[in-house]
Amino acid sequence: MEPRISIITIATDDLERATRFYEAMGLTRHAGITDGVAFFQMGGAILGLFPRPSAEEDSGVTFSKAPSAVYLAYNTRSDAEVDAVLALAETAGGRIVKPAQRAFWGGWYGYFADADGHVWEVAHNPAFPIAEDGSISLPA
Repeated sequence: MEPRISIITIATDDLERATRFYEAMGLTRHAGITDGVAFFQMGGAILGLFPRPSAEEDSGVTFSKAPSAVYLAYNTRSDAEVDAVLALAETAGGRIVKPAQRAFWGGWYGYFADADGHVWEVAHNPAFPIAEDGSISLPA
């Protein structure tokens, strides 16, 4: 197996609401594949939104309505960008679950929940370089 993640799929209770949230965050929905799904290109990975019943039927798993123990992370190039992304998430209909603050590891970070309660960390970690194309690397 190659070390990569191809698609991150979020099961949503309301596909249109979730789609509007991520579009308000600045993502562009793929216009060619829209029947019962929303796809967004995110650098080298794809974010997919599926209605919860469809995701459950497809996977054979009943998903909990509670937030998952898995959360997503969006790293930024500056502390100010962390603040801007958190503000954008709140404006888009998300909820700030942990306001931005200094991290024990020296960076700046906070958390928001999307329209379905899925948690995202937004962080600036100067030790994790972000390339011009948005890809991130572990420190050397």
